[in-house]
Amino acid sequence: MKIRTLIVDDEPHAIAVLEKYLAQFNQMELVGKCSDAIQAFQLLQQKPVDLMFLDIQMPGIKGTDLLRSLKNPPRVIFTTAYSEYALEGFELNAVDYLLKPISFERFLRAVDKIYQLAESRHNPVITHEAPVSDRETFIYLKVERKTIKVNVNDILWIESLRDYVKVVIKDQVYITRQKISILEEMLPENKFVRIHRSFIVALGKIDSFYSYSIEVAGHELPIGRNYKQDVQKKLKAERLQFDS
Repeated sequence: MKIRTLIVDDEPHAIAVLEKYLAQFNQMELVGKCSDAIQAFQLLQQKPVDLMFLDIQMPGIKGTDLLRSLKNPPRVIFTTAYSEYALEGFELNAVDYLLKPISFERFLRAVDKIYQLAESRHNPVITHEAPVSDRETFIYLKVERKTIKVNVNDILWIESLRDYVKVVIKDQVYITRQKISILEEMLPENKFVRIHRSFIVALGKIDSFYSYSIEVAGHELPIGRNYKQDVQKKLKAERLQFDS
């Protein structure tokens, strides 16, 4: 089944680049190209759209404001020349955030996320299955006044601190104002597991485990009762036997 795709950008060159990239994927069906948010809003009322490549800084209404106005928005990949909007973009549950000029390699990683998301969430509309990528994937965290690029392969675990989260990597800790559920959506599901309402752990960084806890880098993290079944499944998939 085709992935019905819409491009929203006020720069003709940016539209042309995305259109060229999309043409290399048979399963991608370009259903529209809009130069502003009003045009996009009207088209979305008329046509079904599965995926929207959305610029942020546009005349009149910003892309982020357009997304907020939609009751049932499609999946969104933001495209922009401004890195400072990254956190806002991910707070809106964007699949990815592409900085212009967009290379084909970076575009490919974003599309791969769409395929992974479709497969992991059993999306009834997007049915194409793609192999899980081993390429590096990054997330962007707003830490104080800076936006920091973090390689997900470096993450040990993530801990919820009420309105904030603590992202722990080797020899470094980042604190950012974010919901742990939003970060969970951003992470590759095959590499991470939610073990507790307050903890997400990188599968490849687990040193040892019991039926009630997991040890990562010398730290013992609790397994919540409601998460135990999923943790068991993930650990078995990693060729581990859960100690019950």
